[in-house]
Amino acid sequence: MKHVLVALLVIAFAVCIAVPQPALAADGAAIYKAKCAACHGAEGQGKIGPALKGASLSNGQITDLLTKGDEAKKAPHKKGLSGLSPDDAKAVAEYVKSLK
Repeated sequence: MKHVLVALLVIAFAVCIAVPQPALAADGAAIYKAKCAACHGAEGQGKIGPALKGASLSNGQITDLLTKGDEAKKAPHKKGLSGLSPDDAKAVAEYVKSLK
């Protein structure tokens, strides 16, 4: 009986490892602080880069800017930001839009 229980626990553990787990939701605030705050300020107030509080861009426009870039913008936004997934960009966009 004890061996059966141990075997079931081992099987359950193996299944948990083998089944892909959903990715953790991207933390827009943490990503913003790591990748954006140096230029745009910790609270989006602007610094080297423009202020983002009350940005008129939509979430989709911000996401596109972060992932695809815009030739009309200054670096680093001429090109999409490296190492930023579309989900991360969406999370950052939501965070930027929440800045008041």
